[in-house]
Amino acid sequence: MPGIKGFISLEGIEGSGKSTQVKLLAGHLRAKGHNAIETVEPGGTNIGLKIRALLLDPRNHMDPLTELLLYYASRAQHVREVIYPAILKKTIVITDRFTDSTVAYQGYARGVDLSLIRALDEIVVPDMKPSLTFLLDLDAEEGLRRNRQARKEDRFELEALEFHKRVRTGFLQIAKEEPERVRVVDASRSAEEVSAEIIKIVEEVWH
Repeated sequence: MPGIKGFISLEGIEGSGKSTQVKLLAGHLRAKGHNAIETVEPGGTNIGLKIRALLLDPRNHMDPLTELLLYYASRAQHVREVIYPAILKKTIVITDRFTDSTVAYQGYARGVDLSLIRALDEIVVPDMKPSLTFLLDLDAEEGLRRNRQARKEDRFELEALEFHKRVRTGFLQIAKEEPERVRVVDASRSAEEVSAEIIKIVEEVWH
């Protein structure tokens, strides 16, 4: 299924620099005269932010199914309150994570059946796929090291290294299956180098 033009997602493991690149890309597009908004999952709305706090709190020990359904609850609100209205107004939407993260984290890393995730997609976000996704690929150990240096710690960062390796494997499998939509970018380089590659790809694809 073709994605929605003007809907861009950035994906990757912990510490891959997604938040930085979302800001840089949005800033570049606005400087070029485009209307663009930045958003994040889980989050993006008041309800989503409350769900995000539950999901990331290290004190919360969750069953994988609980975790999965909380992500989709946040996503349902996010799409209906933020993403879809912006797309209707021809505003470019750049999101830090979307459904690929669910496949990688809850599917490949947690072991939730991928068919269940696909079924939830059909219910919660039918026909809401980005037209362009950037996978900021990074070694799992390096990603965790970066977050330790930034003193960032949440429920997912406390998972074992093998968990994060499975997440990376999941993302790379998605990219292999959908090479036109998902562009793999080496995130081990400087933020400036990564940003330059992302901008170049966006301009090539849209032109």
